[in-house]
Amino acid sequence: MPDTTKQPGAEGEGGNVPARQRIRFPGISSRAYEHPADRSALVALRKLQGFDAILKQLHGMLSERSVRLAFLAGSVRTSDQQFRRLHDMGREAAYILDMPQVPEVYVTMDPQPNAMAIGMDKPFIVVTTGLVELLDDDEMRTVIGHEMGHILSGHAVYRTMLLLLTNLSISLSGIPLGTLAIQAVIAALREWFRKSELSCDRAGLLVGQDPDVSMRALMKIAGGSHLHEMSTDEFLAQAAEYDAAGDIRDSVLKLMNVFGRSHPFPVVRVAELKRWADGPEYQAILAGDYPRRDEDPNASVRDEAKASADAYRESVRQSADPLLGLLRDVVGGAADAGGRLRDRFTGRPGGGTGTTTAPPPPKTAPGDVPGQTRRTDQADTNGETGDGTGDGPAGTGDPAPGSGS
Repeated sequence: MPDTTKQPGAEGEGGNVPARQRIRFPGISSRAYEHPADRSALVALRKLQGFDAILKQLHGMLSERSVRLAFLAGSVRTSDQQFRRLHDMGREAAYILDMPQVPEVYVTMDPQPNAMAIGMDKPFIVVTTGLVELLDDDEMRTVIGHEMGHILSGHAVYRTMLLLLTNLSISLSGIPLGTLAIQAVIAALREWFRKSELSCDRAGLLVGQDPDVSMRALMKIAGGSHLHEMSTDEFLAQAAEYDAAGDIRDSVLKLMNVFGRSHPFPVVRVAELKRWADGPEYQAILAGDYPRRDEDPNASVRDEAKASADAYRESVRQSADPLLGLLRDVVGGAADAGGRLRDRFTGRPGGGTGTTTAPPPPKTAPGDVPGQTRRTDQADTNGETGDGTGDGPAGTGDPAPGSGS
């Protein structure tokens, strides 16, 4: 049963009573909201026990302390006396996600709307004045939840870890990598970046618990504060048009446009978030059915890698993108050709590789058409092999210790 107990900020804790009751998720693992491609990489890296602790300590001794001192000196730290609403949102978000510690929240002067989670050993959150002025309280709550998601997942730690491991493996291999090989590594790292942002959009939804608000916040980040001039339905229609736009030339241009980005485009984020909010996983979490943090050491790298591959395959299947449609057709055609070639050699449709003799066909009644029962097998074969595969394996992200919104 979900926990709906009193949240920080309620009467008796020195704060304001929240405008609405939200569900709390005791012991929730970040695996509950992570995109499969993000989760697969993180589970594998978490198996390297000890490396993350050393990385946190080394980074915390100098670099992280320096950055925190800079924000302490040049920004405003939220408290009961400064930006109290933001301060309460931070405590509430940490409470809902059952964070091990409540990160500090800073407001920094910058007209560009942005937010970031910084640090490994003692992470903190920074939001810009541009974002504070752009979003209302409910929308800001989802952004704070997004950044809490980065912290709970340990994105800054594991992104840095994987980058170090990648550089180390390149150095030790003794094999000079060409430009294309290096670009492939960078592309994989950025792909993880983008998938981790989708993960944390989900974390923001778990904190705000209102899909319309989460989508509205992303729409305002894309189009500004004139909400009365915008429509969520129309923005989702934009997302569908972007997915299906034009021909293969547009598909190639979309790949080129996204290559250097650490974040997915806003329309993609809105469409992905709505798909997750409408699916069974979100409702299961709200009902209290989610993976727990104490189960993380038992997570299977193989299972998560399979889930990641399945997610890419499903995204290809659902996409209306012309290039992905062509890939589906090519893969499906190759599978059909392979099936016909197999039938030619085995002498039977749908035959396996074993030596068991196929059972005789059923007797047909008067008026039946002999062989018609084979159409079911043929349809099943086509259905199973007609799906294409997605992009390559997920990578990681940026070496910087921060994760932006």
